[in-house]
Amino acid sequence: MRFAATKRFLCVLCVLGVLCGSRFFAAALDREAFTITKYDLTVQLEPQQQRLGARGTIILRNDSSELQKIIALQISSSLNWRAIRDAGKALQFVSQPYASDIDHTGALSEAIVTLPAEIKPKDSVELEIGYEGVIPVDMTRLTRVGVPDDIARHTSWDHIGASFTAVRGAGYVAWYPITTESADFSEGNSLFEVVDRWKARAAGSEFQLAITSQYGGSDSRPVLICGAETDHAANADDSAGKREAKRVEKHGAKNDEVHTECQWNPLGTTAPMFAMADYVDNFKPPLRILSLRGHEAGAEKYSDALSPAMRFVTEWFGKPSAPVTIADLSDPHAAPFESGTLLMVSMAGEDTKLAGINVVHELVHSALASPRPWVYEGLAHFAEAAYREQQGGRESALDLLGIHRAAFLDAEKEVPAPPGKEIPTAQARDIGPPLATSYDEIYYRSKAAYVWWMLRDMVGDDALKAAIAKYRAADDKDSKYVEGLVEAAAKRDLGWFFDDWVYHDRGLPDVRVQLAHPWDDEKPGGGKQTQMITVTLENTGNAGAEIPFTVRCEGAEASRRLEVRARSTATLRVEIPSRPAEIVVNDGSVPENDLTNNVFKIPAQ
Repeated sequence: MRFAATKRFLCVLCVLGVLCGSRFFAAALDREAFTITKYDLTVQLEPQQQRLGARGTIILRNDSSELQKIIALQISSSLNWRAIRDAGKALQFVSQPYASDIDHTGALSEAIVTLPAEIKPKDSVELEIGYEGVIPVDMTRLTRVGVPDDIARHTSWDHIGASFTAVRGAGYVAWYPITTESADFSEGNSLFEVVDRWKARAAGSEFQLAITSQYGGSDSRPVLICGAETDHAANADDSAGKREAKRVEKHGAKNDEVHTECQWNPLGTTAPMFAMADYVDNFKPPLRILSLRGHEAGAEKYSDALSPAMRFVTEWFGKPSAPVTIADLSDPHAAPFESGTLLMVSMAGEDTKLAGINVVHELVHSALASPRPWVYEGLAHFAEAAYREQQGGRESALDLLGIHRAAFLDAEKEVPAPPGKEIPTAQARDIGPPLATSYDEIYYRSKAAYVWWMLRDMVGDDALKAAIAKYRAADDKDSKYVEGLVEAAAKRDLGWFFDDWVYHDRGLPDVRVQLAHPWDDEKPGGGKQTQMITVTLENTGNAGAEIPFTVRCEGAEASRRLEVRARSTATLRVEIPSRPAEIVVNDGSVPENDLTNNVFKIPAQ
């Protein structure tokens, strides 16, 4: 499909005389050759017409290994290119549809731009751009693959509207230019792979936005916001009090306009977004709560959740101080979305427990900055589970973690090797991206949450808190930096764990009881006998873990932990209070591929 589209584009360009010579036809168009390293955009909204107009500059770097003279710039198919210039001179370009589910319409408006000169590898070019169009609700990319209308509506809620506006970035709506290959929801993980590559390429990019909106016809001035990410590079001393989101809000020059400015430097994993509504603005530093009228009860629950969440986060991560925002969604069933330090979530009918978890998540971002997604997002999701444990016990926390397990289980399944061709542990191949460098949300959120939880179980609360307290984003230049902090605090070698879970993706453990041998330990001199059981655990997976297990006896139980490396066994003797009945391996704190073999029945003697 992609080759056919490329061939069609080249034919159009040839007819128009934009390209000449046979050399170009020998090479396919590389849509990911250029990375946009800097955005400086001015956006004007016209909510009554659902309209957006954008002007500004972008800087593109040639990240390919070859000279490049052609750039493919893409925006949503509901927007139209108006101008592309280089140093004030209009450039020739052809604009046409390009099928891709990276936008909610299922297509992009692509401009094939001819540069006046070839760009060398690693060199950059600055372009002036202009585009405009409408952004209505559009569920096309979901409904055409069979998603029911009601689910699609609650998932694809992006739009510019007279009473409510909320538009997410690339992966949802390409309201700013991108440079990607086609993504297709119906082709396995195609969409996620394209989005992940885009995030990885743009992670170090800068994004500056000035946005203005009209609001004629309203008695009250609406609130216009855009997600704002912490500036990691500027926080060399990591002083929480100095880490402020780059966001400036001010009234426009006219009485019927609102204006705000945001800067993401660097972009990291953030998908820049904007929202506008007649919000009730409640600011309790560092948390800003924006609620829609009629949702006061839900907003109050978020406000009430702030104090206990602050105490919890301060104990674990330091005092939150960088501003964060939680803003209301008009659809009470809309899927939540996070953009940097902005969380969009419905406040209609929210329960207190969910409100508290959401506040904790954002406050962790306020307290601790990191350029590494698995640290920045992983710790925030770990904190949700730890806070849930504080409220409702360990089982409640593990239930929350279980949702994360379901999210990345398929990605961690290994393809079995043919009989007789099994790969030795030392040669185990990675089946996915290393967590340390991954820009895949399933990994740096869900898998990372488990990794932090397992580390906590292994080293204890005090050691992990001590390691986190010493973390400095400016010092995190080596992939083993975090390992060093945790090992120093725990006084324990954890290289094997980080190797299996952070530096490589070896898949998941698969642990079962290989052998259980109950016996009586007779004391010297005829003393009272002690009941014992020898337990051998076998791990057939390629990732090691410290596994919790419980020996259940008549009226009592005994729980222990045992380190079981990949493709190996480990044995432990356990003193038990009475006759053993069964052994339960793993309480859910360690993600496994197979949970059906976790209970071992002990035959009656």
